[in-house]
Amino acid sequence: MKRPRRALFPVIAVAANLLGCAELSGQSTEPPKQMSSRQILVTLPETLRNDWTSIGGELGKRHGIEESGEFPLSSIGVDCLVYKVSEQKDLRWVIEQLEADPRVVLAEENQVFEGLQSGESDPFASIGYGPQLIHADSAHEIATGKGVGIAVVDTGAEKDHPDLKGRLKQIGNFVEGGDVSFIHDRHGTAVTGIIGARANDGVGIYGVAPEAEVSVFKACWYPDQTGAKAQCSSWSLAKALDAAINSGARIINLSLAGSPDELLSKLLEAAHARGINVVAASMEKQDEPGFPAELPLAIPVISAGPDGQPAQPAWRSRYPGVVAAPGVEILTTVPEDGYDFVSGSSLAAAHVSGAIALLLELNPVLTPEQIKQLLTRDGNGKPAFPEHAMDIYTLLRTLRDGLPREPATGKSAYADR
Repeated sequence: MKRPRRALFPVIAVAANLLGCAELSGQSTEPPKQMSSRQILVTLPETLRNDWTSIGGELGKRHGIEESGEFPLSSIGVDCLVYKVSEQKDLRWVIEQLEADPRVVLAEENQVFEGLQSGESDPFASIGYGPQLIHADSAHEIATGKGVGIAVVDTGAEKDHPDLKGRLKQIGNFVEGGDVSFIHDRHGTAVTGIIGARANDGVGIYGVAPEAEVSVFKACWYPDQTGAKAQCSSWSLAKALDAAINSGARIINLSLAGSPDELLSKLLEAAHARGINVVAASMEKQDEPGFPAELPLAIPVISAGPDGQPAQPAWRSRYPGVVAAPGVEILTTVPEDGYDFVSGSSLAAAHVSGAIALLLELNPVLTPEQIKQLLTRDGNGKPAFPEHAMDIYTLLRTLRDGLPREPATGKSAYADR
């Protein structure tokens, strides 16, 4: 791992540059249309493909709502229409009227989701420990995630960061006007670095899966470029998930949470049916883990500190399939070629996504259910709420050799860094 002295130097520069992000040339201060309030998403089935346009117009006129968008979702075979509802109309009543139409598959409000990154971060509190805590350094003697596709559905990311340049297989933007800020987005840059930062090159940090094929699909946007939390909507997430499913990825990383969403559930069910692992950050300070972490098909993730002890959310006894991974003061990549310490279950989810890539490199035919069993049982034993952060080295050895649990050697495959 890169020495702290070098790693911390760019942090000072980053802080100043982030403050200037709101003044990026050509970037509007208005929210993108995907984030506007009082919008409804309506899906029409493939069987009505020839009538999609006419039905869309008819529904708008019949219910007095304004057409504001339309996009197909090929992964689940529907067309998605977006309508703006005026303040004078009861939004819930309009949704009920649309749901009653036999041609409509579903109708729902365009909801807002948030990235699960803490706004509190002390850049000099610690040094990086995440990969060592889950023994990713030892695990890289067995697998590095080579050839395994991971789709990061998040904000944009600095694709030319020294630790990420040439590492991204595909990028996509699904936020109106989001191209301008794509490479300046902090959350996606941090998550992507944990998953796939290049290893053994003498630069910065290394990711949990340094040879995985990482794609970044931007669905989230910063209402305030100086703020810590990015926001996404049902609209932008639906388009990004559709692209992620069609990208051939084996893992979708969702470091975000919000209210239950029927359209997004259908997309994630389609992903799961295609053998894609859905990794989701959990809300640790709420009464429920949040959507999509609460879905049975998802792998919900909570954060652990440097001592490996996981968070203790109030809902822990009701969700035994949770996985714990490093998520407190994690050293990772940030925009403008920098590195910083960030916290939150978003970062823990990124560790788990990288770890799954290692498992899939070793055994590509593992199903999402088998992966989930491996993670939640830590290779053996009974599923339970985690008492410690995951150990990917033990999981790989168990998968490869069927060996009982053994401590990692502690010897890093990148000791020469």
